[in-house]
Amino acid sequence: MTRMSCRYTGDLHCTAEHEPSRVALQTDAPPDHDGRGESFSPTDLLATALGTCVLTVMGITAKRRNWTVTDAEASVEKIMSQTGPRKIDTLRVWITLPRGLSEEQVQLFKRVVNDCPVKRNLEPSMTIDLIWC
Repeated sequence: MTRMSCRYTGDLHCTAEHEPSRVALQTDAPPDHDGRGESFSPTDLLATALGTCVLTVMGITAKRRNWTVTDAEASVEKIMSQTGPRKIDTLRVWITLPRGLSEEQVQLFKRVVNDCPVKRNLEPSMTIDLIWC
């Protein structure tokens, strides 16, 4: 079990600390929701969690096979709902693999990305589009 400590610091800003490592980050509400957009919004962090989870799952797969996926990238676009309650409607993830991978490696990465825990948890409640570059 991992604990994160979050504190509201005023003016729609929060800090969050990952207790095991003591690494901290800040959030701000987005401009379209009364904030200044000076940092990640909470929903930006959710989109970021998906992008980094995809890359981490690929990294684990590569490490176990003595492959490398250094410089793989995931760019995530967050699309908020336009009607009804405010929520993330769609996350689009552009995944770029490093050059020189075999077709077998590419296909394996495409399969394991679907096992990303963040994707599995989010998918029932929103659309997730994976776009392989």
